[in-house]
Amino acid sequence: MRSVLRFAVAVATVLASIEAANALVRIDVDLSTQTMRVNSGSGDSYEWPISSGRKGHLTPTGWYRPIGLYTMVHSAKYDNAPMPHSIFFLSQYAIHGTTAVGSLGRPASHGCIRLAPGNAAALFAMVKAEGASIRISGRIPSSGVEIARRERARPVALGYAPLPRARSLREWMRDPFAGF
Repeated sequence: MRSVLRFAVAVATVLASIEAANALVRIDVDLSTQTMRVNSGSGDSYEWPISSGRKGHLTPTGWYRPIGLYTMVHSAKYDNAPMPHSIFFLSQYAIHGTTAVGSLGRPASHGCIRLAPGNAAALFAMVKAEGASIRISGRIPSSGVEIARRERARPVALGYAPLPRARSLREWMRDPFAGF
C-alpha cells in the first residue's frame, strides 16, 4: 500500500513539474501592426502597442528565448539612452521600456522593441518569474520591405549592464566596458 502511495505521489510530482515547465510567457510581436500580444503561464493576456526598428535599423524576425534581463541598461551606442526593464533576445536586440510613448504604434527604434514603461515593467516581472518564448514576425507597415533575418556576425552591443557606482563620462569614454 505504501509503495502505491509513493508511486502516486511521484507521478503527481512529475506531472506538476511538466505543467510548470510549460508555463512560459508567450510573447508574439507583429511588426505589421506594431503590436505585442502576451500570454502568461497564469492565463493572463495583454495586447500592447510597440515601436520596432525603423527603415535602416530593422528588427530581426524569428523565434527567440531571453538571453539577459536587466532592470536598467544604458545604450552604449545611442547617447547613453536609458533602456529600462530590458529583455535581451539576440545579441544587441532587446524588448525594453521607453519614454517616447508618442512613437508607440509605428517603427521608430534602432532595432529594439519599445514598450510603454508600465507595460515593460509588467512584462519584465512575468518573464523573470516564468521565462518566455518570443516570436517576431511581419513587415514594417509602410515599406513592405522584408525584415532583417537572424544574423551570424557578432555586432557591437547596443547596451551594457550598469555598474554599482555610476562612472563619470570621462571614465566611460576611456573604457566603456571596464569592470565586465
